[in-house]
Amino acid sequence: MKILVCISHVPDTTSKINFTDNDTKFDTNGVQYVINPYDEFSLTRAMWFKEKQGASVTVVNVGGASTEPTLRKALAIGADDAIRVNAEPTDGFMVAKELAEVVKNGGYDLVLAGKESADYNGQMVPGMLASLLDFNFVNGCVGVEVDGTNVTLDREIDGGEEKVSSTLPMVIAGQKGIVEEKDLRIPNMRGIMMARKKPLNVVEPTGAPAATATQNFEKPAPKGAVKLVDNVDDLIDLLHNEAKVI
Repeated sequence: MKILVCISHVPDTTSKINFTDNDTKFDTNGVQYVINPYDEFSLTRAMWFKEKQGASVTVVNVGGASTEPTLRKALAIGADDAIRVNAEPTDGFMVAKELAEVVKNGGYDLVLAGKESADYNGQMVPGMLASLLDFNFVNGCVGVEVDGTNVTLDREIDGGEEKVSSTLPMVIAGQKGIVEEKDLRIPNMRGIMMARKKPLNVVEPTGAPAATATQNFEKPAPKGAVKLVDNVDDLIDLLHNEAKVI
């Protein structure tokens, strides 16, 4: 089984976010980048398939040279090789189109990704990718087993979980639950050294156009001042007459 894991290069969630150029561009100064947490869950599951079923695991990213340390970390975790599509991601559709070409050229059976990236939270790319490839697709996956070409999956739904079955080839968008947080792997020194020797192939983009354009960014409004009340009657009055929530 050939597995492709899509890796987003995202700011660490502890980073302080700022914008430049009249709030039209993200300010990257001083920002540390990491593997998108949802993608890391899927990568860890792919490593299970590699170790238990002999699958090969390739990681892929659409981005400039600055994303290569993130791909190297994925290689240090245990992926066999990496592919970087040499283009700055502009929107979800453009990324999905570029990834679709990688899948077609590589003949992958299973594509794993996170359900969304932790920066834009678009939840678009996995579904678009499956549509472009005409692959089966399951979103919000919290459990997956593969037996030959048959796939059994658990997905999160409102109020519970749903068990579904499908067949390869397919795209799976995972989240916490596909593996638990305690199962995530920290690269050791041997893995880091081996990652330096693993192939990281740079491919040129197809020139897929973006379907959307960012106009500007805006930070959430600052929280208002806290009011302290001495009794329940005053609290009810504020909730009713000022906040107007009751």
